[in-house]
Amino acid sequence: MEITTLPNQVLGHKTKPVPVEEIKAGKYAQLVLDMKKSMIDNIGVGLAANQLGQDLSIFVIDPKVALAGKVPEAYFNPEITEYSDETDDVEEGCLSIPGFYVEIPRSKKIKFKAIDETGKKIKFKARGFLARILQHETDHLNGATIKDRSA
Repeated sequence: MEITTLPNQVLGHKTKPVPVEEIKAGKYAQLVLDMKKSMIDNIGVGLAANQLGQDLSIFVIDPKVALAGKVPEAYFNPEITEYSDETDDVEEGCLSIPGFYVEIPRSKKIKFKAIDETGKKIKFKARGFLARILQHETDHLNGATIKDRSA
């Protein structure tokens, strides 16, 4: 699947929540597989559904990062419930904005909740690179890109 790039409108607004019954029924299993493949094919560490033109509140993260953090690879209807005051500035890029890199301040630690691929509610704390990826992808689902963050 082709990555959606700016100025496509789907990247600029909040995505639609996904019904839990549909997740449990496996309605998005193929999309999640396609998202993981597109992320890996494009050498990304995360990918939101709207980056593939889908107006859905879903994102995936790199399998190695997920394994290291002992967290799932796919998230539905994610929400960051708490941000630490301590931040760091790290250069980020985005598959939807090829060739654009900018330092973005983000919280070093967050509290996060979402629904996993089986339809189960999950909650956990994340720090470091994992926290940064979760914040970047949640921004996408809320209609914000790193260009918005750097403005």
